[in-house]
Amino acid sequence: MIAAGVRVSPEWLVLREPADAAARSAELAERLGRHLPAAGRLVIHDLGGGSGAMGRWLAPRLPGRQHWVVHDRDAALLELAVADPPGPAADGAAVTVETRRSDITRLAPGDLAGANLIAASALLDMLTADELARMLGACTALERLPMLLALTVVGRVALAPAEPLDARMAAAFNAHQRRTRTAGRWLGPDAVDAAVEQLRRTGAEVLVRPSPWRLDAAHADLTAEWFGGWVAAACEQEPALAAEAGAYRDRRLAQAAAGQLAVTVDHADLLVLP
Repeated sequence: MIAAGVRVSPEWLVLREPADAAARSAELAERLGRHLPAAGRLVIHDLGGGSGAMGRWLAPRLPGRQHWVVHDRDAALLELAVADPPGPAADGAAVTVETRRSDITRLAPGDLAGANLIAASALLDMLTADELARMLGACTALERLPMLLALTVVGRVALAPAEPLDARMAAAFNAHQRRTRTAGRWLGPDAVDAAVEQLRRTGAEVLVRPSPWRLDAAHADLTAEWFGGWVAAACEQEPALAAEAGAYRDRRLAQAAAGQLAVTVDHADLLVLP
C-alpha cells in the first residue's frame, strides 16, 4: 500500500505473503465467521489492501458469497489484487473483487456503505494517531460492523542465537517506526494500544491475539530482505550504529543462509465485535 507517501514494493509483498499467512490468527478468523450474516452476500472492505493478500487469506476461511472492495492509493498494487483474486469461499461460493483508489486516512462512512466487514493487514503502525482516529471513526460510524485488523507490529524482535547488538538495533528501529513526518508522528509499535483504546470507547468487544512471524531456514530470502531493511532503518535513526552494522549484518545474513538463525517478529491481530 501507500500510506502517507510511503510506497511498499510489489516484490516485498510477494516475499512476505506466505509468512503473513502463517502468522495471522486463524482463531480470530474462525470467531469472526460466527458473527457474520448467515445468508446473502458478504461485502468486505479491505483498507490499504494493496495486492489483495488479506483477501486471499481470509476469503477461503469464511462461508458464503463474498465481494471484496480493496482500497489503496497505489494503482499498480490494485492491479495485482484484480489479477490474483481470492479463491472460493469456505463452502465453495463465489468470491469477487473490485478495487478503489483512495486514501484510507480520509474515508467517510459513506465510502463503506453496504459493508458487512472491514479488514486490514499490516496497516495500523504506518498511521499517525490522527489518521488512525479518522479511519476507525469512519468504520465505527456504521452500526454493528465487525473488523479484523491483522499484523500490526508491536516492537518486539527476537533473534536466536542472540547477540549484544540485537537490543540496540531493535530500540533504534522502534524509534524509527515512531518518527515524525509531515502528517505527524507514526504510531509504530504504539498502534495496537491506540486502536484498542479508541475502539473500546465505542463499546465494542476487542480481542487481541499474537500473530508473530517465525522465520527460519525455509524463509532465507524473506529473512535477508527484512533484516537488511531493519538494520538500515536502525542506522538511519541512530547513525552511531553504522560503525558496527556492516559486520553485524553480514554475520547475521551468513547465519540465515546456513540455517543457523531463527527470527521472531511479533505482531498482533485485532478482532472488533460491536
